Amino acid sequence: MTVHEILAQLESLGDKARRAHNTKAGAPDNQFGVKLGDIRAVAKNIKTDHELALQLWDTGNVEAQLLATLVIKPTSLSADELDKLTRSTTCARVADWLNSYVVAQHPEKEALRVKWMKAKDRWAARAGWHFTASRVNKGADDIDLPALLDRIEKELPKAMPEVQWTMNNTLAAIGIHHPKLRKRAVAMGEKIGLYRDWPVSKGCTPPYVPVWVDFMVKRQG
Repeated sequence: MTVHEILAQLESLGDKARRAHNTKAGAPDNQFGVKLGDIRAVAKNIKTDHELALQLWDTGNVEAQLLATLVIKPTSLSADELDKLTRSTTCARVADWLNSYVVAQHPEKEALRVKWMKAKDRWAARAGWHFTASRVNKGADDIDLPALLDRIEKELPKAMPEVQWTMNNTLAAIGIHHPKLRKRAVAMGEKIGLYRDWPVSKGCTPPYVPVWVDFMVKRQG
């Protein structure tokens, strides 16, 4: 299939109500409002097609970029190419799929994480904090966590919303997995107050750090 044919297929799968919902959630205008499950179904038919994925990404269309993350071959990307893809992301959903399905499979993801933790670009910084939170969750013992808390305390209140999300995830991860730093992490979350009133569905854990940490620690027993 060509890029033109795929875009036409995606457009046919679009829904006006979903498009409006996506726009309200921060997605750009260049999107059709396609269900994520439908995008996965299209990807299943395409399988892996690296060159097609790059062409889809370059359209700037949200669904095309989401589809690209599912059919691209991560190991065929150089670190520089992946860095450029990350910085050209169109919205948070695309950023999260790119991190989960592409960056996470790349052999140089740790070097990129370190680079992105110094980045001013919102999408690169979001990715850097995303993978830092992941490393904390997995028990990484080579990260200076007190220094990381110092940085979060200073930067989180004024960070861009896209970066705040994964920086907050890192704060919660420290509180959940490191008892000696838990009191400080929770106190920081309470003082900053980020996501204090975040609406959540019944049975879901809110991203407000004091509640999140308390819930996860109790669940660990």
